[in-house]
Amino acid sequence: MGWRLSKFNVVSMVFGFSFLYLPIVLLVVYSFNASRLVTVWSGFSTVWYRELWNNRGLLDAAWVTLRVGVLSASVATILGTMAAIALARYKRFTGRTLMTGMVYAPLVMPEVITGLSLLLFFVAIDFDRGFWTVTLAHISFTMCFVTVVVQSRLVSFDRSLEDAAMDLGATPTVTFFQITLPLIWPAVAAGWMLAFTLSLDDLVIASFTTGPGATTLPMKIYSQVRLGVTPEINAVCTILIAIVSVGVIITTLINKRRLVRQARNERLAADG
Repeated sequence: MGWRLSKFNVVSMVFGFSFLYLPIVLLVVYSFNASRLVTVWSGFSTVWYRELWNNRGLLDAAWVTLRVGVLSASVATILGTMAAIALARYKRFTGRTLMTGMVYAPLVMPEVITGLSLLLFFVAIDFDRGFWTVTLAHISFTMCFVTVVVQSRLVSFDRSLEDAAMDLGATPTVTFFQITLPLIWPAVAAGWMLAFTLSLDDLVIASFTTGPGATTLPMKIYSQVRLGVTPEINAVCTILIAIVSVGVIITTLINKRRLVRQARNERLAADG
């Protein structure tokens, strides 16, 4: 029995998507508002994007956020992929249960506790708080999400391809980079995007671990919103939405092209 698009389903979809995306659409629309009052529409204008370039506080915070996000997501992807391989390939080793618990614990741990524990750790080792403490903090909790994403792909991975490559003389390192990594690359890319988004969005953990000269954009926006929403905030949020959207679209197109090419190669191999 096929799925039928009933009125109830249509209404549910409309309400669901409206609840999720209508606030974002309103934010983007009012970023082009000519009025300084963010709730009163007085005409289309890009004046606040020009004003944004003169707001050094927001620009510096955005630059810090992008640097932290790219660096922490890259390191977290490498470490998370290594942890996923260890958990998926080695079913029995000393400390596996402890490692599994340590991987999943930060996923359900309240951010306040994570941020406070990291703050106490940095204070205990006398590590000056700033850009690097925020980056290390983001690596510590985003790598767990990468591990879960990559591990779910490795569970269904056909290891006979690796065995065939090593039977033909490939070393384990060559096999990983030539066979394993290309096949699990969509999961690795998804893990990087998830880690980058979580870092971009984080406020609580960064607030605990930040220091002078390392104010992230969520912290800057939060501090200004308490005094009132300004059009520059709408503009910078719109730019971030555009950056994340473009990244998601590019990743989706790359993965789709890879799947199409893989399906074509499998069809040619079957025909040949």
